[in-house]
Amino acid sequence: MSPAKRRLAVEHVRRAIGRDRVSERRACAVLQQAQNTQRRIPPLAADEPPLVHRIVTLACDFGRYGYRTIEGLLHLEGCFANHKRVERIWKHEGLKVPKMQPKRRRL
Repeated sequence: MSPAKRRLAVEHVRRAIGRDRVSERRACAVLQQAQNTQRRIPPLAADEPPLVHRIVTLACDFGRYGYRTIEGLLHLEGCFANHKRVERIWKHEGLKVPKMQPKRRRL
């Protein structure tokens, strides 16, 4: 389980049982999460919000393109974000390529 998911799990346990009844230390110990990891806020890159906006815009404009093709379009525009970063943003934003519609047959 990733540290981000463990962070959410600790918060969920504390909310479900009650913040005054379960300490952060106890919840972290039960879920095997270090307190430093629980309190650390991951840094956000300075160019992240414009990149996310551009990826979402390209995904809306080109509905059948996946994250690999979008990464190629970004590369052509001069934005050098690697495929792993584009895939991470793609998943975080919940973007998907819609399934192909079946071809219409003759009546």
